[in-house]
Amino acid sequence: MIDLHTHSLFSDGELLPSELIQRARKKGYEAIAITDHVDISNIDFVIKRIARVCKDTNRAYADIKCLCGVEITHVAPVLVAGLVKMSRLLGAQVVVFHGETVVEPVEPGSNKAAILACVDILAHPGRITDEDAALAAKLGVCLEITARAGHNITNGHVAVAAKKAGAKLVFDTDAHAPENLTDDQGREKILLAAGLNMDEIKTVIDNSRELVKKAMADKRKRRKK
Repeated sequence: MIDLHTHSLFSDGELLPSELIQRARKKGYEAIAITDHVDISNIDFVIKRIARVCKDTNRAYADIKCLCGVEITHVAPVLVAGLVKMSRLLGAQVVVFHGETVVEPVEPGSNKAAILACVDILAHPGRITDEDAALAAKLGVCLEITARAGHNITNGHVAVAAKKAGAKLVFDTDAHAPENLTDDQGREKILLAAGLNMDEIKTVIDNSRELVKKAMADKRKRRKK
């Protein structure tokens, strides 16, 4: 299980980062990214602390990779590119953007702004347009199939749009509480419900694994500099 969109109590999650990681380990996770909600008010605070936890965790455990991430949330489209750049400069290994879910008042145009800024994952992109899905395919931005209640209403639409455009899909839980974490069987059930077949599910898993490898490689490059 690879889960690159989760929340700790540094935003609206219930658990300390260490407990979130430990519970994921016990479920057999091979990688987790902690991606707390950020905007300009807290981005430096959150990244610094999550990066510290991930560094210690990766030294302590060999059976799970922990990645420092962010979920840029409810930021005006015109400001998205600047915050994506800042996130990476501050050390975020996985940059998620809070997409245009149908259950929250996300500003129209946010999906496109995030894709143009080359985030890693566009989370719960709602009724993403064919144009934006094609742009995501062109720029290598992954679109998310989510386990999160409410946001998951449009999983089927996202899957169809991604397949039509050739965009990459990933699966994440958007976990805020321990019971939100899942396992391989839970992931498979949700992806099948979104209309994917077993071969497509394997590709989704490979896409997540590719993001983990890229994040770890980028971190090594920064160390060498």
